[in-house]
Amino acid sequence: MSARERILARIRGRQGRSGEPGEAEIAAVRAHLAAHARNAMPHDTRDAVSRFRERALSLASTVAEAATFADVPALVASYLDERGLPRRAVCWSALVELGWGSSGIAVEARSARSDDLVGITGVYCAIGETGTLMTLSGVATPPTVSLLPETHIALVPCARIVPSMEDAWALVRREHGTLARAVNFISGPSRTADIEQTVTLGAHGPYRVHVVLIQS
Repeated sequence: MSARERILARIRGRQGRSGEPGEAEIAAVRAHLAAHARNAMPHDTRDAVSRFRERALSLASTVAEAATFADVPALVASYLDERGLPRRAVCWSALVELGWGSSGIAVEARSARSDDLVGITGVYCAIGETGTLMTLSGVATPPTVSLLPETHIALVPCARIVPSMEDAWALVRREHGTLARAVNFISGPSRTADIEQTVTLGAHGPYRVHVVLIQS
């Protein structure tokens, strides 16, 4: 018996079950998983966008708003200038044609390298309850663009903000059926309190997360 089998056998023993699971037990588990039954949810009357903005700010992200995607390059240029950052970035392939050059920003669509300072991504969706960005890995959406640069700029269409984590998973099931190889959840800048219980930003990833909410 392997270590895994021993652990599972002990769990079954504590549950008052013995032997291998029967067909009826397996069928019941599969039916439960297929139903994706949801647990009780907290009551929040605010709309998902307002909740997301509030939670993102509380997590040390910064938030700007754009009427359309066409307004994004100018907003990003101002953000970079205010923080003394270079007008140079890597981005997801779907974003490279946004007209960055008109705002003086040089953008390359590729995976990020260790010397890239700014990464610009979209999101799969965002979660209002927690202020979290959800991204799915893929050829056109390399995770390195949000993970390696010191500054991560996320473009978030308001229509892709859902109320809860459960809604985010339901959206993936409805639109994709199966999960991507990696699903990343980004809740503000990277942080740790491992050293003397002092919170340090940027320990394991970007220490700036700037969210641009796009109305349409």
